[in-house]
Amino acid sequence: MNYELGTVDLAVIIVYGLILLGMGFYFFKKSKSSEQFMIAGKSIPAWAAGIAVMSTYTSSISYIAVPGKAFDDNWHPLIFALTAIPVTWFVTKYVIPHYRKNKIVSVYGYLEEKIGSWGRIYAAFSFLLYMVGRVAVILYLSSLLLTSFVNTDIETVIILVGVVTIIYTLMGGMEAVIWTDVMQSIIMIGGIFFVGYILTSEIFAQPDYLIQKAFENQKFGLGDSDFSFGSSTIWVMIIYGITENVRNLIADQNYTQKYTSVATESEAKKSVWIAMLIYLPLTAIFLYIGTALFSFYGGESHILSDAITKGDEVFPFFIATELPVGMKGLMIAAIMAASMSTVDSALNSSATVLFIDFYKKYFHPDASEKNSLRVLRISTVIWGVLGVVFALLMIKAKSALDVWWQISGIFGGGILGLFLLAIYNVKITKSQGIVAVAFSILVIVWGTFLRDLPDSYSWLECKIDPIIIGAASTLALIGLALLFALLNQRKLKV
Repeated sequence: MNYELGTVDLAVIIVYGLILLGMGFYFFKKSKSSEQFMIAGKSIPAWAAGIAVMSTYTSSISYIAVPGKAFDDNWHPLIFALTAIPVTWFVTKYVIPHYRKNKIVSVYGYLEEKIGSWGRIYAAFSFLLYMVGRVAVILYLSSLLLTSFVNTDIETVIILVGVVTIIYTLMGGMEAVIWTDVMQSIIMIGGIFFVGYILTSEIFAQPDYLIQKAFENQKFGLGDSDFSFGSSTIWVMIIYGITENVRNLIADQNYTQKYTSVATESEAKKSVWIAMLIYLPLTAIFLYIGTALFSFYGGESHILSDAITKGDEVFPFFIATELPVGMKGLMIAAIMAASMSTVDSALNSSATVLFIDFYKKYFHPDASEKNSLRVLRISTVIWGVLGVVFALLMIKAKSALDVWWQISGIFGGGILGLFLLAIYNVKITKSQGIVAVAFSILVIVWGTFLRDLPDSYSWLECKIDPIIIGAASTLALIGLALLFALLNQRKLKV
């Protein structure tokens, strides 16, 4: 559907973009060294780093997909956020002390020290491939949403959003990324609270009490509790949540680089706790919005358009038809803020990995500060342009999107397992490590492609829910690596 924005709303969006550019130019004056560009000279306060970590968890997809899921089904996604709490305890107690002790900037350097250069190259290269896809998907989906409100073709929107994000990230480095993330998060949270207030006033108003519709349809449930791995049950979501949250906080440069930008270990731990203690209630609010929208359009006073076919389309429809002038533009800016805060982090972390794990490691170890900063900025532009190009390609080749995620999943299959082996000092040889990674990739190939097979090949078919294939591949890698380590110990005893 297409909705028209008025002059005031368009002005709000334009001013927002100009503020981001202004912040980039402001921090350009302070970003005069490679350390400043990558980790802001470790000068970021814990609360700001925590908000930045939280903003990396959320994107424009959170604004659309999470309320849409609650509108269509229930509060099943809340399980993912709940699993982040025990994972945060694990990361702050066992992982962050390791990283601070080893003065980690690029988290993939840690793998070289523990298991060898091959692990570092594999993980860093996989991360870079994944980041191109992530930037492209976020740019494409957020621009697709924005074109519903602005009478402009999607190609122009993708390029404009991409260019603005590249410029302020390029100019200000990590400091610009974190402080723009803080501003964007305030806009995002403020917008969602405002919508929550409006919807609450409507669905709890006498005499209808529209909220009753949600209770009657069991909208506050967490999903199927059957002990099965073949569908998206509560147990499947718990496994997925633990695996993904561990991967995010220990093996994804997007997250680790932000809590590395604070001064001390205790500040780093505090920042991760701040991130999760904001993320959990924020997820609940997003889900509440979806449930409230179900109640709101369940009465007789507010009619949902016949053109709405799925939950993902309901929140944009509400923004377009129910919010007042000015607030409508602010909500669109909030959705773009969630998108850009994800993209800026991806660009900065990609530039950091390219510089530390490849350029400085293998090409120019003695690079001067001037040259280092130039390489970091050029890398930011290159990865930003690649993200924009792939986003543009997705317009006409949407069917390639699933294939891309399958390929990126195969490339990244062994990363989490490698980090867990490194943290717990599991001793295996280079060849054993490569075999374990190859085995985990085979598990991903099996779980991704061997589905809905003919009856004669049904014994080969993967029947577990696709969402936990990553967890299965990680378990396969760790299991095989532990077997190798046990065999190695026995050989030493002999």
